[in-house]
Amino acid sequence: MHCPDCQDDRSIDRREFLKTAVVAGGALAGVAVEPARAAAGKLSGDSETLVATFHTSLTEEQRQKVCFGFDHPLRSKIDNNWHITPQKIKDFFSADQQAMITEIFRGLYNPEFSDKVLAQLQDDAKGIGNYSVALFGAPKSGAFEFVLTGRHCTVRCDGDSVAGHAFGGPIFYGHQAGPSFTENPDHPGNLYWYQARRANEVFKALNGKQREMALLGQPREEKATATIELKPKGEKIGGLPVSEMTRDQQDLVAKVLADLLLPYRQRDVREAMRYIKAQGGVSSLSMSFFKNLDLGDDGVWDVWQLESPNMIWYFRGHPHVHVWVNIRA
Repeated sequence: MHCPDCQDDRSIDRREFLKTAVVAGGALAGVAVEPARAAAGKLSGDSETLVATFHTSLTEEQRQKVCFGFDHPLRSKIDNNWHITPQKIKDFFSADQQAMITEIFRGLYNPEFSDKVLAQLQDDAKGIGNYSVALFGAPKSGAFEFVLTGRHCTVRCDGDSVAGHAFGGPIFYGHQAGPSFTENPDHPGNLYWYQARRANEVFKALNGKQREMALLGQPREEKATATIELKPKGEKIGGLPVSEMTRDQQDLVAKVLADLLLPYRQRDVREAMRYIKAQGGVSSLSMSFFKNLDLGDDGVWDVWQLESPNMIWYFRGHPHVHVWVNIRA
């Protein structure tokens, strides 16, 4: 299987995190990335405040290119490698505006993760300047959303304008951690591979019958926005229901969820967990692993997912890491 549209590369000392959300624990092994601090300096305020400042700074010509009505269909689109507008940040915005965009982006992440994600953008597209942004609505007068897209990244800042959608809507993240399009089975240097290692701890803890239920064949196809479509309530979800796991196994799944949420800022983590808990929490999920895309045929599953009627978190580590996320109320 190849990575559609990809043409073109470190993990983390873990501190106490998500104490009010899910069980967290363990250590994320690897090497910290050298900080890629932007020239933003002392810009202050959270991401939403900076989006309003950025919006005010736009010239009329810029507004015509990157501003849309809040209900424009482009706002809900997602893909693994796309530009929401053709204008690249480094070519279309002033130095001050570029600094604001960098700080908006940085503010959407756990402070201990933001430099690592900026380094990932450097690996995958030679930096945030080669990504694109769009603004939907008006930050100071009503509902709004700021969206940044490019290779292996779709991220949103909405000030909770998009009701019932964690992260302001579907997000995407990924990483190709080196020159080889197909990574080695242990994914050396990949920023997000720690998440798959944690998921494989769950599989190792399952008994034979549980493994038969959890291990499936072919995973979902990557089809842009259709990739993150949720199943209607009542439709069967494949894999092993977490509710059929032991307490210890369920605790391991909670740690997977904590690791998935680790990169993001607390307000988005709290919102995501609120929606998950409202549907029954970790025990409402099903977990699947997929044997047809096993790099190295080593039984360390590169492709897996957590799914429920209101959530999909699909991790595809073949040929490198692509992750699709959609969490609804």
